[in-house]
Amino acid sequence: MTLSLTFHGAAGCVTGFCARLTTERASVLIDCGMFQGSKTLKALNYEPFPFKADEIDAVLLTHAHIDHSGLLPKLMRAGYRGPILATGGTRDLCAVMLPDAGDIQESEVRHLNRRNERRGRDLVEPIYTARDAQRTLELFKTVKLGREVQAAPGITAKYWEAGHILGSASIEVTVETHEGPVKLLFSGDLGPGGRDFLPDPEGPSGIDHLIIESTYGARVRPPMDPAARRRQLARELRDAQKAGGPLLIPAFAVERSQELLADLQILTRAGEIPEADIFLDSPLAIEATEVFQKRGWSPTMDANPFEDLRSSGRLMFLKEAWESDRLERLRGWHIILAASGMCEAGRVRKHLKRLLWRQDATVLLPGFQAAGTLGRILSEGASSVRIQGEDVMVRARVRSLDIYSGHADQAQLVAWAKARAPVAGDVFLAHGEPDALEGLRAELAEAGVAGDRLVIPTLDERFVLSKAGAAAQPGEARILPSAAARPDWHNARARLMIDLNARLEALPSDAAREAMLESLSRDLAAGPSVDARQGERREAISV
Repeated sequence: MTLSLTFHGAAGCVTGFCARLTTERASVLIDCGMFQGSKTLKALNYEPFPFKADEIDAVLLTHAHIDHSGLLPKLMRAGYRGPILATGGTRDLCAVMLPDAGDIQESEVRHLNRRNERRGRDLVEPIYTARDAQRTLELFKTVKLGREVQAAPGITAKYWEAGHILGSASIEVTVETHEGPVKLLFSGDLGPGGRDFLPDPEGPSGIDHLIIESTYGARVRPPMDPAARRRQLARELRDAQKAGGPLLIPAFAVERSQELLADLQILTRAGEIPEADIFLDSPLAIEATEVFQKRGWSPTMDANPFEDLRSSGRLMFLKEAWESDRLERLRGWHIILAASGMCEAGRVRKHLKRLLWRQDATVLLPGFQAAGTLGRILSEGASSVRIQGEDVMVRARVRSLDIYSGHADQAQLVAWAKARAPVAGDVFLAHGEPDALEGLRAELAEAGVAGDRLVIPTLDERFVLSKAGAAAQPGEARILPSAAARPDWHNARARLMIDLNARLEALPSDAAREAMLESLSRDLAAGPSVDARQGERREAISV
């Protein structure tokens, strides 16, 4: 019986993880995530799946983050009716995250279609709706850590603590083949360990193939215990308060927001930071916080650190849009946590538009920023950005604080992989940008993990697996590998428009501006024809 593994997401990039295991008897997906980042990458969310949804027997879900779960309603909409196997924590978080993602799809499409009507363009449909997401939740089946379950004919699964977010798991998959059982381990996203809010990641040893995330595969963070983490946060807060204006934290709605709120409460009670009104401006983060208040028990703390987050009276939950709009009237020192963490959607973009140009404001980025996202552009020091069609100068203090990352760094990934030894077959490196993938491959090779059997798959690449190895099979990728994890032409166009406007404004007279525009128009008219450019694009895609 042939066993194949195909990577349909997070291959050569960080987002959209989706792997498909197929035998003659069954086909299962591990995760079904949404792509985030450049518009070229996000466009894949709208395309048909590169497989038939109704031929999938089961989905094994590692955790609730949208880049791992976000296309499940699309899968259901395309005809999938099998089980979605997940831990109780993951199921509870998906119950708030997936409908929220559907609401965002519907809202953004309404705005886009209004613009398309004015421009005479075709109308578009959302990838899925909130109702689709609610129907998808009916497919969830809860599994317990450490207990083997039958996923599909000839395929069993066992879930292990991953320590990434509430409910997150690595999944051990055993497939019956003609040469006996083949064991694969999908790491999912791995936590760094040593955290007070979550357990350390675990996993079995003695497997045949390992699929490991590589988000921080090229980065080693300094050792950080909870007390040191809070000291660093306290320094950032004191500096932000001295600047005189508000602190905006674009925080991921799940896990990051709750951990920040818990630390803010601990620091305030200890008198280590200036007191402030704190606004959680994200309906999703508010609903997720309620899940944490129910399920967020910390073995390390022997308590639920999220249970009494509102006890101080300074934390306010803003569910309604009008409540969020009222923040525009506030002046002076206060703190706003708003999603999304990469500044790609949600209410945070509205706050960035009104705060980035203010010198007294501070923007604190507490997590990973994928290539092509607004958060990445800000973290790299842009002097101006384009938000929802408007150019905004960046005068605010932009700070990055990587101590709240939910991902293991390079050293922790290598240590976790070594603990899974012996690995009889191949190690596949996924969920990372090119530098991170190459950095982790070099370190794993140095550590003697899998020797020369370290594989970096590309999008939609398929491998035929045996117990001892993997053979790559030719296939057709939906996009070029080089486009998976870098800013695209949409980013370049936005940058060009910002630079052009700045150059025009800097010229001494209207006559000089008209001369510059006439010169640009002549250059455009002398360029290649539309047909020629399309031919070049077709040639590039075919290569």
